[in-house]
Amino acid sequence: MSKGPSDNVKSSAVQRTIAFSSASNLRSVPSRDPGASAARPETSGKADVEVKQTEDLSKNVDITEHLLTLDQVCDKYKVQANAGHAQSSYGLSQAQAAQILAENGPNTLTPPKKKSSLQKYLICLSSVFNLMLILSGILVYIVLAIDYESNKSNVYMGAILIGVAFLNAGIEWYQQRKSENTLAALLQMIPPKTHVIREGKLEMVQSANVVTGDILYLRMGDKIPADCYVYAASDFKIDNSSLTGESEPQERGPGNTMRNPLEATNMAFNGTLAVSGEAYAVVVRTGDSTVLGQIAGMTAGEEKAESPMNHEISVFVRIIASVALVTALVFFITGMCMYKDFAFAINFAIGTFVAFVPEGLPATVTMLLTIAAKRMAAENVLVKDLQGVETLGAITCLATDKTGTLTRNQMVVTNVWTNGFMYAVTRAHGDVGEPIDSPDAIGVREILLTSTLCCSIKFDRTDVPMDKRQLLGDATESGLVRFAASKIRGDFDEVQAQYKKVFEVPFNSANKWMLSVHELAHENGPLTLLMKGAPERVLRLCSTILRDGRIEPLTDKHKQDFEETYQFMAGRGHRVLAFARLALDGSKYPADYAFNRKQANYPEAGYTFMGLVSLEDPPKHGVREAVGRCRAAGIQVIMVTGDHPLTAEAIGRKINLVVGETRNDVAVRTGRDVSEVGEDEYDAVVVHGESLAGMSDAEWDAVFRKPEVIFARTSPKNKLEIVARAQALGHICGVTGDGVNDSPALKKADLGIAMNDSGSDVSKEAASMILLDDNFATIVRGIEEGRLIFANLKKSIRYTVAHSIPEVVPQILYIVVPLPPMITSIMILVIDLGFEILAALTYAWEPAEPGRSLMRLPPRKPVTMHSIAQLRARAQRHPPPPIDPSTGLPAKKGRFARTAAAVKAPFTRVWWQDRMQKTEGEVLVDGELLSWSYLEAGLISTVSALLVFFVVLNRHGISPRQARLMAKETDATYFNKDSPSYTYNGRTFTGEEQFYALNEARTGIMFSIYILQVFNLFICKARFRLPFGRFMFRNIRTFYGFGAGLVLLVLVTYIPPLNTVFNSSYKSIPLYWLIAVGFGCLLLAYATARMLILRKSHPIRWNPTIDGLHMHPTVWSTRQRTKSIEVA
Repeated sequence: MSKGPSDNVKSSAVQRTIAFSSASNLRSVPSRDPGASAARPETSGKADVEVKQTEDLSKNVDITEHLLTLDQVCDKYKVQANAGHAQSSYGLSQAQAAQILAENGPNTLTPPKKKSSLQKYLICLSSVFNLMLILSGILVYIVLAIDYESNKSNVYMGAILIGVAFLNAGIEWYQQRKSENTLAALLQMIPPKTHVIREGKLEMVQSANVVTGDILYLRMGDKIPADCYVYAASDFKIDNSSLTGESEPQERGPGNTMRNPLEATNMAFNGTLAVSGEAYAVVVRTGDSTVLGQIAGMTAGEEKAESPMNHEISVFVRIIASVALVTALVFFITGMCMYKDFAFAINFAIGTFVAFVPEGLPATVTMLLTIAAKRMAAENVLVKDLQGVETLGAITCLATDKTGTLTRNQMVVTNVWTNGFMYAVTRAHGDVGEPIDSPDAIGVREILLTSTLCCSIKFDRTDVPMDKRQLLGDATESGLVRFAASKIRGDFDEVQAQYKKVFEVPFNSANKWMLSVHELAHENGPLTLLMKGAPERVLRLCSTILRDGRIEPLTDKHKQDFEETYQFMAGRGHRVLAFARLALDGSKYPADYAFNRKQANYPEAGYTFMGLVSLEDPPKHGVREAVGRCRAAGIQVIMVTGDHPLTAEAIGRKINLVVGETRNDVAVRTGRDVSEVGEDEYDAVVVHGESLAGMSDAEWDAVFRKPEVIFARTSPKNKLEIVARAQALGHICGVTGDGVNDSPALKKADLGIAMNDSGSDVSKEAASMILLDDNFATIVRGIEEGRLIFANLKKSIRYTVAHSIPEVVPQILYIVVPLPPMITSIMILVIDLGFEILAALTYAWEPAEPGRSLMRLPPRKPVTMHSIAQLRARAQRHPPPPIDPSTGLPAKKGRFARTAAAVKAPFTRVWWQDRMQKTEGEVLVDGELLSWSYLEAGLISTVSALLVFFVVLNRHGISPRQARLMAKETDATYFNKDSPSYTYNGRTFTGEEQFYALNEARTGIMFSIYILQVFNLFICKARFRLPFGRFMFRNIRTFYGFGAGLVLLVLVTYIPPLNTVFNSSYKSIPLYWLIAVGFGCLLLAYATARMLILRKSHPIRWNPTIDGLHMHPTVWSTRQRTKSIEVA
């Protein structure tokens, strides 16, 4: 049966902030509709739901069609519509539609005004790193202005520092723009579509091609593509909250008494959502001429919360920037105290700051995520924002719908139980019952007739046989219709026309049944009521039953037979529906009786129970292995379904979701009462949705402690609560769904995952990720890709920050020992923004290490009893923010208040408690990473750089002791071109000799850092294995990365005038680089020994093996098995 609506559903337009403006704020714009004029406000703001503002808006809405009759609307738009039989409407011709589209343009809104490229660039430029670089450049020029002669060697320094800030901002801006364009292009892969009737045929077209006069077929879950006049409807309700702020769904249908178009009961507007029922409507406005197009506010949506990984990166960047700033200030003060030279101290502080800060890290992370998003799209995983890329790899709990997600949503009738007999419809293995030999058998005819008449299925056309038609509607009803059409005596369409439907109550999640009244005469009257729905709900309404060819009072024995049959059907994983009917008394319900759904003036008891029908929806191919791999990866997979608990459990056992025993299973196996079974004796639990309301916090905790959980007979409200409960325990929760009733949970989840083909417009808008192939198994590939992204980001950061120590230590030695300036700020920038970025980017294409997969590791933020206790303790330390009475949302602090709170925080006890609290799981930048990068690899690289520096100086006759004495000299400044000659042990060194010797030694340091980083680039690839083997060379882009870095170094070293600008020397001899190669081999040997030791002291925690998982493919469905039997 179709899924019911949610009261909490909101459209994608709800995510935009829409402002209602008064008439004075509106200006006229040309209309695309020949009979309409439009108005468009210039300002935007927060949505205001006050009635007065809605009325002000309605004064500027030019729609008048709500006051017209259907014939008048049809005459105006030259369209043919049939109110009596809407499905047979002719609509527009294809030629008419093409002409109107050419005249009026596509049905799209003018894109919202966004921040200009310059504004975005300035935002990138205002980051902490870039502002500090600009400040450093300005200080250089201030020092140069004070004493040009002493600082003229830094004439390029200021320009390069400021230029690097602008270049770094440019890289980040470019990557952001590229990622936005990439995501926009990916979203174009799923253009919104809608059903229209043209030339009497129901077809699906892109919403952009809808034109005025088109007849739309709207159903639950659709997003209304244009303003339209509703002329036929069945329980059709729309969510108007994006326009009027009304939180309750509004019923729409033919007829209207309201003059305000926004309140008209026969109008549905662009951007609103159909949350129940179905309708036929004539399009009266498209594009900017719609009400939505006349409202300002098509600006950006709500600010998105920062993802866990982005938060970790920003915290790390702030810490590094703070350390760099404090260190620079300390050494500035030290330089001033020791040398009393402002220019010297400033230059030294700038060098220290530049050496500490990994300037290219933010841009590198953005580029890595952009590349990963494109690669995931190739795996049929469409990420709507970059934050979802890493969130998918971090999820700990996956709550999934059953129908259409785990199963194929292709229902096939398997068994019919009626009149006390069991019939088998299919010939699959294990089916019980006799075949249906005659459609006129007692009970069978009634089941077939109810399946034919009590349904809401629509066809794309009726002039072809049933097996060639496209059925529009719920999969369960589709299965029943195909079953009935194949068995019923006579033509299916003629039977529907013969027994005309006069009243209907569509299925909804509250009733869980569908009811219809037909002109089906009997001896007591002209009308018959037919019903189908959830067995337990239908049985409650029945007082009699069809048994042995006659109507008998419903007894306990009948109920027991019902229960046994129901459990048998549901226990096989089949969906079970009950059928009932009632011959309406003609004296109370004559042929012209006016039924009313709101008044419920129809019988709600006394029905005759006709029987049960079971339908099978086989699991999708690959789902069993996918669920098994998720569970092996430490992810708790939860099924949330509206099906019966037995059905849900049976499907769960087919797909590896349930392999253990439930409490009932243990009780049956041990011969004990269920109440005697302890919590630790079973692993699986099936929770009925009706019991959720009465569950305590302790009972919820007990449910989520079980590794195998199924929630059955749930409502949309239940699903939302399940997600909230999981998040309250610290789960990073992913939710899959395809229906309108899934959208509240999709929004609430950390990662909402919608289906592309079977998903409703509502679910796609609410989700942050879309599976383009509707395959649950694709989620596993996405999770693996997400984990790989996190692992590669960590490797990239591990590699990138390792060069900081060999850049910082020479700066410290420069002032403390002192020694000549061994590396300049310009050289540091060449390293950080030159070959380091090129090499770090290659990790974006790094494959997973062979052997044990990333999917065998626990999630990086696992939920344990200890983590739950920590989370709750932290929540107690941080009371929730006060609620803003005007919005009902947590009050937001201003920028000044947030800054003041951030400054004050380190001086509070709570802040230190949070920092000192040891968290479980893996973080992006942890102690082990910092130890390797700053202490271990960093120190080895530093020793190598210093040794190369002194060896090269010694080649020119300047020993380390001599270099120290020259640097310590206060009466003269050495190592510049115009420096005085220096005599030592009978040898005289001119200023030019000192200058070129120092530059050659500096060049040696730069190449030493590069060579050690090349070794480190390969070492950081290995996490589970030793850094040897063919897997180290599988990523061919690694060679491109460090090769491009080598070319850059050669250019700045050997090509004039670059060597002058960057203080390098074209006389540098590659022979001395062999020293760095030797230290690189030492680093490789140390990394190998370190990994062997860590394997013993801190072994990797792999997920335990789950007994009972069946990982062989689920290839054969019931239909395939049936075909094979028939062929045999």
